[in-house]
Amino acid sequence: MAQIRIENVRKEFGAFTAVQSSSFTVEDGEFFMLLGPSGCGKTTTLRMMAGLELPTAGSIYIDNEEVGQKPASQRDIAFVFQMFALYPHMKVGQNIAYPLRSQGMSREATKKKVDEVAQILGIQDILKKPVGGLSGGDRQRVALGRAIVRDPKAFFMDEPLGALDAEFREHMSEELRALHDRMNATTVYVTHDQLEAMQMGDKIVVMNHGVVEQFGVPQDIYDWPATMFVASFIGSPSMNFVEFDGMAGTATTQVSIGESEIAIPELREGARGKLALGVRPEHVRLDDSASYRGEVTATEYLGTTQIVTLDSANGSIKARVPSSQTVRVGERTGLHFDARTITIFDAERGMALRSAGNEEVLAYG
Repeated sequence: MAQIRIENVRKEFGAFTAVQSSSFTVEDGEFFMLLGPSGCGKTTTLRMMAGLELPTAGSIYIDNEEVGQKPASQRDIAFVFQMFALYPHMKVGQNIAYPLRSQGMSREATKKKVDEVAQILGIQDILKKPVGGLSGGDRQRVALGRAIVRDPKAFFMDEPLGALDAEFREHMSEELRALHDRMNATTVYVTHDQLEAMQMGDKIVVMNHGVVEQFGVPQDIYDWPATMFVASFIGSPSMNFVEFDGMAGTATTQVSIGESEIAIPELREGARGKLALGVRPEHVRLDDSASYRGEVTATEYLGTTQIVTLDSANGSIKARVPSSQTVRVGERTGLHFDARTITIFDAERGMALRSAGNEEVLAYG
């Protein structure tokens, strides 16, 4: 397998810039997620890494070899598409064997390799079946088999589970991660599903409008988002934002919002202009003794927890509380925020400010 390094990669289509000076490293053996909404540049980035698109500028390294201007056929990679891309006139075994036969491998060696891959994927019993009558899950396994049969340096996957229904998609994501772990493969995986990215990925790049907004391990991205976009895109429900006016001067651990004083992580330097306090719903507690207040407008039962929506002086706030807690629409209650989990943002630029609690956050821009 291989390390993959992207340095200041840019892609332009005429006057449109799809990817803007992106840089990150995929370590050998990582399951690496490219995450973002439709049109953010994640698939274009993947295609440049795979050699299906050539970058306008920048460098791409696979195993320390610069491959940015080389076609896919010279990169020793395998690509798995969302729509399977199988040969309909061939049977399952023939589909999996095709890359090996194209390379001139002998019939005996090819059969041995196909049998090994079929055993790994649990599809030995369908090798002689036509692909046309297979279920979506089996067709995806065949597509994976055709990719892994060559033992390439890296796997590139463009939303490979997107065509499956929700229940089977969850099952296949578990299988895919387990397969990755058994093979110790370097895998780059594109998705717009933040739950899929958090569940499967060792590292995540979050993209928006062709820009890398944040790069890191899932827990850090969730706990300490570098931008307001990341904070709102990651998490369901997304992070709450409460805007307030910044202050000039020295460090502070408390801010005034309306008539309330709210504890925050220590800001090492005062900040002017519009700031925003960011807090996850699970870190909002309904506490009648708290001075910051809101009116309950809706509750959503989720089994062990419930999502409570409240209208405050600074907009809508969502809290995730135990389902056993009695909450009634129309009641007013205090809202307590856990200062240790708060992120402060520059509301105008959308960037996280460094604080005592999130020193390691990288705010781009």
